[in-house]
Amino acid sequence: MDENRFGFIHSATELKVLILYILSRISVPCPREDLTDLTLMTDNGIGYFEFSDCLADLVKTQHITEQDNKYSITKKGIENGKSMETSVPYSVRIRAEKAAATLNGVLSRDSMITSSRVLRQRGGYTLKLALNDGVGEIINMELLCADEKSAKTIEANFRKNAEKIYGKIIGILLEE
Repeated sequence: MDENRFGFIHSATELKVLILYILSRISVPCPREDLTDLTLMTDNGIGYFEFSDCLADLVKTQHITEQDNKYSITKKGIENGKSMETSVPYSVRIRAEKAAATLNGVLSRDSMITSSRVLRQRGGYTLKLALNDGVGEIINMELLCADEKSAKTIEANFRKNAEKIYGKIIGILLEE
């Protein structure tokens, strides 16, 4: 990394500590694109390729794990990151914490909504949709869709409006 560049993070070690700092504040596995955005916006001087190299090193050294393009911090990452997190400038830590809190809300909600599409033998798709409240499923439904396009549209709309859809279904079912 360029020692004379703009921003507060100037070395690969500082960037790795920042990545660990961010991941230690995210409650569910974090998609790569979200982790990238969060890290790059926390310190405007960080480059994408620098970030990618440090992320790969952290996976290689088992400080973080990657599964299905989602990243989680390991016990080793928590311990090593904790001992070094004060080396991250205070203003960067504050920005990282605020951004992580916002992302936690989004990721937490997304993790409570599940969907899948299955191609049927006689044509069409079975679309499975479910909403969880953190304790268990509060709604689980299967829909027949004529084609993949309509299945994708319904799936996207359910992900976007799951709570509203659930509320309307319950409202209709409770009408006297």
